[in-house]
Amino acid sequence: MDSTVCAVLAARDYDVFALHFSYGQRTETKERAAAEEIARLTGAREFLPLKMDLFRSIGGSALTDERIEVPDAPAEETAIGSEIPVTYVPFRNAHFLSAAVSWAEVLGAKKIFIGAVEQDSSGYPDCRPAYYEAFNQLIREGTKAGDIRVETPLIHMKKNQIVRLGVELGAPFHVSWSCYSGEREACGVCESCVLRLRAFREAGAADPIPYASPKAASNTAVSPKF
Repeated sequence: MDSTVCAVLAARDYDVFALHFSYGQRTETKERAAAEEIARLTGAREFLPLKMDLFRSIGGSALTDERIEVPDAPAEETAIGSEIPVTYVPFRNAHFLSAAVSWAEVLGAKKIFIGAVEQDSSGYPDCRPAYYEAFNQLIREGTKAGDIRVETPLIHMKKNQIVRLGVELGAPFHVSWSCYSGEREACGVCESCVLRLRAFREAGAADPIPYASPKAASNTAVSPKF
């Protein structure tokens, strides 16, 4: 959801070259298809899918290690983000950003957009503003020209604000995907689904993707079509 809105924002002002990572996540096939369609609908000039096998080999995350179950979100939604959950993939965004910086150098691109969000999130350490400030310093020191910058336009926004912005911009939410475990239907009970559903509810909008949980499916509001 966040990456979809971020892609729309980037496409509004720049020629976009879209990058997607299959890294052994449970919903790898669904996410790849969603990313490709989002790139098409936002007018990306190129879509580059990359595959990383290291996270599945390393394990340690419920998203990439089949021995670790994806947990349901806490009963109290306010508890989400109070500690780093088992769905955290160790240092994942550093690998994503490194590949993006390499491609940006080849393309001559100066901006890298990523839909990281600190508020209303699961509390991942690689979604904090200080993380991106440090990474931009690394880019300045470790690239040929040193003038590429990672942009995080959503990082200080609440999820419901992101939904409202996406509706305003006509973001293709109907092809986006957030669920940690489901590929045909979103489970409706993992942290990512719960955060997404709450955001749409608070924004007064209907989430257009299918949910397996009857409770999740009924927990939406009427909204304009996307």
